[in-house]
Amino acid sequence: YSINMLTMFALVIAIGLLVDDTIVVVENVERLMSEEGLSPKQATAKSMEQVTSALIGFTLVLTALFGPMAFFSGSTGIIYRQFSVTIITSMVLSVSVALILTPVLCASILKPVLKGHEAAESEIWFLRPFFLWFDKVFYRFRDFIVGLIGQSLTKMGRYILIYIIIVVGLILIYMRMPTSYLPEEDQGIIMCQILMPTGTTIEQTQKVADEVREYFLGSEKEAVESCMTIAGTGFSGRAQNNGMVFVKLKEWDLRDRKDLRVKAVVGRAMGRFAGIRNAMVFAFAPPSVIELGVATGFDFQLVDRGGIGHEALMNARNQLLGMAAQDSRLAKVRPNGMEDVPQYRIDVDWEKAGAQNLPITAIHNTISASFGSAYVNDFIQGGRVKRVYVQADAPYRMQPSHLEKIYVRNMQGKMVPFSSFASGHWSSGSPQLERFNGFGSMNIQGEPAPGKSSGEAMKAMEEITAKLPQGVGFDWTGLSYQERQAASQTGLLYTCSILIVFLFLAALYEKWDVPAAVLLILPLGVIGGFVASKIRGLPSDVYFQIGLLNTLGLATKNAILIVQFAMDEVAKGAKLVDAALHAVKLRLRPILMTSTTTGLSVLPMAFTTGAGAGAMNAIGTAVLGGMISGTILVVIFTPLFYVLIEKAFGKKKLDKLSI
Repeated sequence: YSINMLTMFALVIAIGLLVDDTIVVVENVERLMSEEGLSPKQATAKSMEQVTSALIGFTLVLTALFGPMAFFSGSTGIIYRQFSVTIITSMVLSVSVALILTPVLCASILKPVLKGHEAAESEIWFLRPFFLWFDKVFYRFRDFIVGLIGQSLTKMGRYILIYIIIVVGLILIYMRMPTSYLPEEDQGIIMCQILMPTGTTIEQTQKVADEVREYFLGSEKEAVESCMTIAGTGFSGRAQNNGMVFVKLKEWDLRDRKDLRVKAVVGRAMGRFAGIRNAMVFAFAPPSVIELGVATGFDFQLVDRGGIGHEALMNARNQLLGMAAQDSRLAKVRPNGMEDVPQYRIDVDWEKAGAQNLPITAIHNTISASFGSAYVNDFIQGGRVKRVYVQADAPYRMQPSHLEKIYVRNMQGKMVPFSSFASGHWSSGSPQLERFNGFGSMNIQGEPAPGKSSGEAMKAMEEITAKLPQGVGFDWTGLSYQERQAASQTGLLYTCSILIVFLFLAALYEKWDVPAAVLLILPLGVIGGFVASKIRGLPSDVYFQIGLLNTLGLATKNAILIVQFAMDEVAKGAKLVDAALHAVKLRLRPILMTSTTTGLSVLPMAFTTGAGAGAMNAIGTAVLGGMISGTILVVIFTPLFYVLIEKAFGKKKLDKLSI
């Protein structure tokens, strides 16, 4: 993989994850030295006995969460795969350092301290008051948390009800969360599509294109650097009534105000272009991944599944566009195709042509060369080989009556007038053959209305299509197809990840009940990511899903730290509740340290602006919100679940052993 936006996202998140394992080791060594008065070497040896299982559990959990991402197909799999491989590789190296190098460094670098020694006492003299104050505040906070957890263990029913309310709230937020595929990005580019009435000349189209260019270079000169217009062809095909405009904006550091960003410029441009007579001009930003489509929003195919014919499909399209214009969830809904145009149909009487010994190929080639063009030869001029094309002169290929002046050579070498075996009539039809998966189709593009997501816009289009005549169906293509595919894979992704996490933890602890206690806290981790993204108005997209997986990993790591130490205390003979409270008291500091490092690592991503800001905001916001809930709620509820499950299943195991 290259160094790109996806791998760099993974490396930024890995910054927080990489130091977590080392923090767990160093903090525990320092605690053993100050509480028990052990030498650095003895403290390191004892610390590794306590935290090795937890460190291995961290790595297994994160591998299980991000591993299934690497096997998804399509563009979603490409996005996930680079992120997944980078994170897993970083975590494997991190735990290797924590298990091998960090203990050596602790035993070699740390200095012996007396039993009961406070770490703040050894700091530089002018910083000592601050660190002593900090320790005092932290110990008060720790005692408050331990007291709160003690209350939860005595009033389990009340806290279980709170947990159920949180889970129900999570489900409601999830169901109402707007969906999308990729966040909108300011790539410094704006594109415009010009649609003119049928029969418009290329000069008229160019005049509208010039008006669009003058607007951008004049009214938007503070944001626009250059503008290029093309008349005679467009995103929907080549025709005199189609045109395109490409606008290049200035660099991001010159557009540091909100009113100079792509979304604001496009909004003002659409208001201005709505006043252009006899033309429809749409301004839009390209999608985040340009290879997946032309514009942001949705890419819709109206399909003739019942064989109703072109005219009925055209009527259905116009009906759909009319209803879409009235829907408040949709904006800029437009046909990305070419309107029916007048056509002159030539009817050849093949019996007459055969009677005059005219080959079919001669008839086709003659009319094609006369009204179109045909390559016939090469010639050399100035040492360069140039091609020769033949075509009837312009004054003799402008009217249908000019067909009467065409002659076709028959098999005897005689010239036969075209009018002796053919006639013509006017009709109307599509200038291009539009098909999708073998069915007649019409492409429609559009965007969600301000404040709506692409998922809501796609749902609106499906509801409108259901009201169309029978035989008309739809399909999604481009960016919309990828969004639908990603949505269908989300459930499978989380199911596989959680199942593998459960199996890994069950194999590590050789129990089924302990992994269940850990997995029960997963909703407490993701609720923060959902709430934070909802507050900021961000949709559920691919990058949001990546952020949620990070919050699941963080919440699981915190739960493993508590459960691991609680199990060790129970193995030493401590009571179940006392062991859970003591585990929280011992592990609260490293939990806060590791969570803070993860949160600080993604803090710049959550609030950055400029290139790639959409993706960074989505990941950063989800991880930051999940870090808060995955720390506070997980610390409170993990001892509760551990005690409940151990009382329920542990007692049964003891009964079986006694029998």
